[in-house]
Amino acid sequence: MSASVTVRVPAKVNVQLAVGAARPDGFHDLANVFLAVGLHDEVTATPADTLRVTCEGPGADQVPLDRTNLAARAAELLAARHGIAPDVHLHIAKDIPVAGGMAGGSADGAAALVACDALWGTHASRAQLLDICAELGSDVPFSLVGGAALGTGRGERLQPLEVGGTFHWVFAVADGGLSTPAVYREFDRLTPDAPAPEASPALLEALRRGDVEALAATVTNDLQPAALSLFPALHDTLAAGTAAGALAALVSGSGPTTAFLTADAASAQKVADALTASGTCRTARVATSPAQGAQQL
Repeated sequence: MSASVTVRVPAKVNVQLAVGAARPDGFHDLANVFLAVGLHDEVTATPADTLRVTCEGPGADQVPLDRTNLAARAAELLAARHGIAPDVHLHIAKDIPVAGGMAGGSADGAAALVACDALWGTHASRAQLLDICAELGSDVPFSLVGGAALGTGRGERLQPLEVGGTFHWVFAVADGGLSTPAVYREFDRLTPDAPAPEASPALLEALRRGDVEALAATVTNDLQPAALSLFPALHDTLAAGTAAGALAALVSGSGPTTAFLTADAASAQKVADALTASGTCRTARVATSPAQGAQQL
């Protein structure tokens, strides 16, 4: 058994999030085009006498340290499948915004799964890991895979996508968080007759070609009206980024982080500086996509 294993895992942005009406099981069918972006958490797994979670970094005080944490649940599920005790200390070093619509909790679940598999020598196959990821949550499989993918079903069924270049982003981190279930409830209220979701052929082609102008023209998020309804101050953040020269501005996932697509690295830094100066967000982060999925360091 190793002394410890550290796994690095990326955040995500949804360049398309098409949401269908609520299903009888409470979930929604999605056409969810994920891009992994270069903001990362790291999860370190170390042998311990019992399952324990600790956390450091921005927003660490908002991260649950009990067994509701997806990292802890990942360890429990993997251990149960192999008939062992989930005795591990999981330390999360946060850099992905917490409760920000960038799948930070899901990323930690995927990273913990990879770290525990290596620590315990359980030698789970990729398919087995993805199966556990899907049990943990809709965004967790993509955190494992990274790159770019179309997620269907409730987002857990992934089809890898080709990306023809590097895209430059700015992420404005809001003061406060949004509950994903609350955003979906507001979506249901605002959109009771949502059509069946479909991926945009134009958006997929823009990704394949690495065409930033075409991608900017096709990004969409069906949850954005619900997020703005619950967090109206995001209107000002979106406006500030657009005024600074962003090619596209949208709420990231269920929010409240907002995402700005820019032409190049210099434009990204200009937009980030303008957002920071605008007072409409807590901080602004520059990142590129696509990024690799969960990787052992």
